[in-house]
Amino acid sequence: MELLLLVSLSSVLALSLIVLLFKHKLSGGPKLPPGSFGWPILGETVEFLFGNPEKFVGDRMRRYSSTVFKTKILGEKVAVFCGPAGNKFIFSNEQKLVTEWRPHSMQKLMRSYEAKSPAPPPTNPNESKTKVLRQPGFLKPEALCRFMEQMDSTAEQHMKLHWEGQSKVLVFPVSKNFTLSLASKFFLGLNEHDRITRLANEFDDVSLGLHSIPWKIPGTIFYNASNGATAIRKALLSVIREKKEALANGARSHDILTYMVAAADPATGRMMPETEIADKMMGLLTAGYSTVAGAITFLMKFVAERPDIYDRILAEQLEIKKSKNPGETLVWEDIQKMKYSWNVTSEVLRLTPPLQGTFREAMTDITYEGYTIPKGWKIYWTVSSTNKDPTYFPDPETFDPARYEEGNAALPPYTYVPFGGGPRLCPGKEYARLVILTFLHNVVNRFKWELVDPKEKIIKDMMPTPSKGLPVRLIPHSA
Repeated sequence: MELLLLVSLSSVLALSLIVLLFKHKLSGGPKLPPGSFGWPILGETVEFLFGNPEKFVGDRMRRYSSTVFKTKILGEKVAVFCGPAGNKFIFSNEQKLVTEWRPHSMQKLMRSYEAKSPAPPPTNPNESKTKVLRQPGFLKPEALCRFMEQMDSTAEQHMKLHWEGQSKVLVFPVSKNFTLSLASKFFLGLNEHDRITRLANEFDDVSLGLHSIPWKIPGTIFYNASNGATAIRKALLSVIREKKEALANGARSHDILTYMVAAADPATGRMMPETEIADKMMGLLTAGYSTVAGAITFLMKFVAERPDIYDRILAEQLEIKKSKNPGETLVWEDIQKMKYSWNVTSEVLRLTPPLQGTFREAMTDITYEGYTIPKGWKIYWTVSSTNKDPTYFPDPETFDPARYEEGNAALPPYTYVPFGGGPRLCPGKEYARLVILTFLHNVVNRFKWELVDPKEKIIKDMMPTPSKGLPVRLIPHSA
């Protein structure tokens, strides 16, 4: 639907492009990075969204510059920073020269509360509008330790419900069920699995719509995402009101929703409105389930392709299993022993990062590599400018977990950054590690698996996905 609308617009705007290019040549101004703004209004959004974002960046690095180039995507003029130096510059200048920015589609889906009851601006314009969201260490290791037993028990239950007794499974859908169930427990404190997991299709629509053209026209990605967000928000508002009632009656629980409901902004005393809590929780749930499920899916794919790697993972996980009494769940110390399993996962994240990149906004005019990035321009940071560069990763298309083994030369700084870096290093990194390794422990101790379609197409958009859901054939271990 979007493509048809864009093609028709393109023909109308062709003349405007010629006029704008002519005006640009006549005008002076700062020395901007090389590149192209593409079509008027649309820019290069079509190539970015409906092509391959990794290819989009790689092609322009070769055509314009390997360090920084300009483009126009999602309605904004954007400077794309590339390579380790670009990563270092962005990570080192958070809230100095650059600040967080979300695409308009993401803002509209996740910030419905602002349109209804805008909050007063914070004293410091560079600070978040929701200081209340500064959770007291929920995603730190000491807090995650308390969740390990529940995480392992949920993984075991998931295996019994969706894997055991099956000859084949679709890995991507069932892994999303697992990660959404876990996120519901961890973020919301919910034990009723189906209250949120039944909305998996709606969460999928929202995930697709986060990076889309915000046209609320029936049939478009954003229209479906908006409807999905409305359904999710309605379910979350019900959970929030139940949580408030339980707290009023003296109930206590240790989850992020409880903190949001009970905490007040220390500066203003303002309690977070229910609609704002619902939007924030939807954002956390979406991030906590889709990217982790994608990582699990591609982990299953790469391990199926390499029996030698499977054997080493199995040996490591069996040692951990043998050290435990029957019925004893995983603990933090067990996760630390899964060194090879995490090396394999790290290589999965290098080859198929669950998220291609994120955006920033220039807080002032920035000079970089001899070019000016004007204040207000958006900056796109992407893992794809380094993760397959043979300078840092020899034979980059080869799946090689040995890259991360102790004793090998350390990777140069700012080259391996699947979780970002600096002050905005993904806060869910440790949570994701625990979820992935807990899942791997449970599945590898039960099954070996084979790909049903070894040549299954991978859809390479902002969040790579297998076109058929990655069907695998299960081979249970003999009792």
